[in-house]
Amino acid sequence: MHIHILGICGTFMGGVAALAREAGHRVTGCDAGVYPPMSDQLRALGIELIEGFGAEQMALQPDVWVIGNVVSRARLADGSPKFPLMEAILDAGAPYTSGPQWLAENVLQGRHVLAVAGTHGKTTTTSMLAWVLDACGQQPGFLVGGVPMNFGVSARLGEGKAFVIEADEYDTAFFDKRSKFVHYRPRTAVLNNLEFDHADIFDDLKAIERQFHHLVRTVPASGRVVVNGLEESLTRVLHQGCWSEVCSFGSAVSDFTAEGEPHDFAVQRNGRPVGRVQWALSGVHNQLNALAAIAAAEHLGVPPAEAAAALGRFQNVRRRMELRGSVARAGGDITVYDDFAHHPTAIRTTLDGLARRLGTPRGRILAVFEPRSNTMKLGTMKSQLPWSLENADLAFCHSGGLDWDAAEALAPMGARAAVAANIDTLVQQVVQAARGGDHIVCMSNGGFGGIHERLLKALKT
Repeated sequence: MHIHILGICGTFMGGVAALAREAGHRVTGCDAGVYPPMSDQLRALGIELIEGFGAEQMALQPDVWVIGNVVSRARLADGSPKFPLMEAILDAGAPYTSGPQWLAENVLQGRHVLAVAGTHGKTTTTSMLAWVLDACGQQPGFLVGGVPMNFGVSARLGEGKAFVIEADEYDTAFFDKRSKFVHYRPRTAVLNNLEFDHADIFDDLKAIERQFHHLVRTVPASGRVVVNGLEESLTRVLHQGCWSEVCSFGSAVSDFTAEGEPHDFAVQRNGRPVGRVQWALSGVHNQLNALAAIAAAEHLGVPPAEAAAALGRFQNVRRRMELRGSVARAGGDITVYDDFAHHPTAIRTTLDGLARRLGTPRGRILAVFEPRSNTMKLGTMKSQLPWSLENADLAFCHSGGLDWDAAEALAPMGARAAVAANIDTLVQQVVQAARGGDHIVCMSNGGFGGIHERLLKALKT
């Protein structure tokens, strides 16, 4: 089969492309601004990439067109279609489907699907779960919205019955406004946490809770719903109806709990010690992610002690507090990290985890971030930014492209916050403020203009 993927360079659609290629299909694709690292990974797999969404691609005549949710029926100012290829596909009556639907029909059918959903931690927890199953001999397939360092790839078919997938609540495609995860029909569903997000497509938290309940409805009676016992929103989801075994984690009365610091803790099952996790990760959020992965792996027969031991060898995911480099200075090295945090809660948990790991006394934490997600661009959560940055000694915000006043939003932080409309000015601000022993955390769900390397270069001069 020949499939042509529109929007192939996104992490999810790129993963679909890699799985299709591994399954023996001919895969081609297109995107606007075909960009690395996904473009490099796809070309290494022998996948032809085309720049743009021109209608001339109809000449490829694939068996099916797979449509990413970057594609819409939008029109440009002159009235012409923004995605002429999509218009040509519709005019021709050619066969098309969404990425999640293609995945469900061609990869997930007949597998034990373990789907990891939640506002935060999906990528990390999916990676943890895939690693635990792999380390315990189950050879799972997986599709992750990032690159787990234990595997070096974001997706593989796997030889075992298990398939672990990051289950996103964002909509499927312009013609299918359901959340992606309703297509996956998991036997094991992880509900990691749930907050308001994606303000561009959801009106309120209740609307997202409804989508999460749609996921719960698809889990069979013999399945398991692994749920964060600390989240009132998830309690409301389950109160709408649940027909499967529920296994909770995190709260004092949950099935799985942790005793100890996030980097070294005992895992307890119904109050009884069943394993210990000792690793390089930090933050209570990662401790909770670990409990979720252990509870999900147990559903496939992995003893918690073995799962905990495997997590001791977990190497995290690229762009999750990834060390990008350090520069020697009097008073200690200045260290630069890259993190994907793009929501106020994610920013706060990232900085809290670093502060806990460093202990006291410690060097300063400098938070450098850009509000780049659709929700943050809309300004829906701007009032939460000072709260999210409480653990930062200094904060630097890239305000370029925002329709709201970042300086006003950060005013409660006083002199601890600075704003810059372009990356060059932002780099100058950070370099002028930095001193020996500082920890600089760059947070964005995009490339952030290569700020990590630019900071390291500027700090060396």
